[in-house]
Amino acid sequence: MGKVLILGGTTEANRFAALAAERFVPALYSYAGRVNTPKQQPLPLRVGGFGGVKGLTDFILREEICALIDATHPFAAQMSRNAVEACQLSGTPLLAIERPAWKEIPTDNWTHVRDMKQAANALSGLKKNVFLAIGRQQIDYFVNHPQHRYLLRFVDQPETEIPFPDYNLIVDRGPFDLQADLDLLQRYEIDIIVSKNAGGTGAFTKIQAARELGLSTIMIDRPSLPGREAVPDEGKALNWLHSTCPSLFPRNLGV
Repeated sequence: MGKVLILGGTTEANRFAALAAERFVPALYSYAGRVNTPKQQPLPLRVGGFGGVKGLTDFILREEICALIDATHPFAAQMSRNAVEACQLSGTPLLAIERPAWKEIPTDNWTHVRDMKQAANALSGLKKNVFLAIGRQQIDYFVNHPQHRYLLRFVDQPETEIPFPDYNLIVDRGPFDLQADLDLLQRYEIDIIVSKNAGGTGAFTKIQAARELGLSTIMIDRPSLPGREAVPDEGKALNWLHSTCPSLFPRNLGV
């Protein structure tokens, strides 16, 4: 009968996993291992990489994966590229859950940049209070701009030294609410936010708070990905899975 492999770590992946578990669909939830304490799921878990395209292809064949749901973060581009290639090589149906990107409105003060290097270059100039809302993996891009006072918010305590002479660190796990992020930006007198255009609702409150306070935002646009079938939410993904692998669903439950 096989099972479905969920590449997760996002709100959409968590919701899809809950739907699959409610319907007794055999599935495996995979975390990349970017956080030390991943959210528990109602499905069997695996944590860590696959070893590139070949490793993922071998895993799909060995575990008899009948469909793959790519619900990774919009900036997990290499994993998504590997998934496309591995599914092509193994002949496995692939669907992505792609949350819509955030849209700029006329009153926003966004500076669009292509990647993290451009985001760092956009911070050249006089000292500012910067909310570096990009997680912990890529903060080294900003070490050449030590004049700023940085606010960092991580899911876990960092295991290595923070490379900035002037910073504040908050360890907390979202989602966050608007009032809390308004209070945060005002308490630390933030001038600029640096953010990836992650889309969705879970991380949007900092963008909404910056909008209400009239703050500048350096917005890192999403990386380009190869063509693939995609839906915007977990409900449509479940319908796709039911039509693609109906044998996974108990007959008395369906979608």
